[in-house]
Amino acid sequence: MTAETPSAPSAPPPRPESTLVLLVRHGETPTTGMVLPGRAPGLHLSERGRAQAERVAERLAGLMVDAVYSSPLERTCETAEPTAASTGLEVRVEPGLIECAFGEWTGVALAELSGLPEWQTVQHNPSAFRFPNGESFTQMQDRIVGALEVLGAAHAGGVVVCFSHADPIKAAVAHALGTDLDHFQRIVISPGSVSAISYSDGQAPAVLMVNSTSEPLSGLRA
Repeated sequence: MTAETPSAPSAPPPRPESTLVLLVRHGETPTTGMVLPGRAPGLHLSERGRAQAERVAERLAGLMVDAVYSSPLERTCETAEPTAASTGLEVRVEPGLIECAFGEWTGVALAELSGLPEWQTVQHNPSAFRFPNGESFTQMQDRIVGALEVLGAAHAGGVVVCFSHADPIKAAVAHALGTDLDHFQRIVISPGSVSAISYSDGQAPAVLMVNSTSEPLSGLRA
């Protein structure tokens, strides 16, 4: 009677060649759609915003998440908390995901800003605009695109969830699509929405989803 040769342990499944980055806009706040809050501290999620944050976590069920990153601002960190709890991961603060620096326009009502001549530049020629004593849209786009490249490389082949803000996410999606920054205002990013970009070495990014607020996300790795 011969002893059976022990079977070799099965190799772990290969990692996907692409890196999946999910861009989540923070949930609603009491001032959403009314003022330009920018980087001012102390703005928290509303009750509806908290429900949107919970919904994001629910939609991630069945998707193996490697890391959770957030803009430093309270409203994004609060949106990330349910996802961190459901995945067992910590929320890592990433400054590159922060809102655009609106400078002197921070905290000003949108109704007031929309009456300024400069508002037409913001809407139709944003690549030429810099907020007074703040950031330009070009700087904002370069910042978030660079941050996503670093995070994607750090978790190559994995799934990275990034909680950010409407304008930076729109700029990142526009870049991935190869769309001119002057057209990025045509992209809609709603509170609590998820946009998905796939990155593969040697290839242009692939935009898989934009402004999604309903369906499960596990199918992105099916």
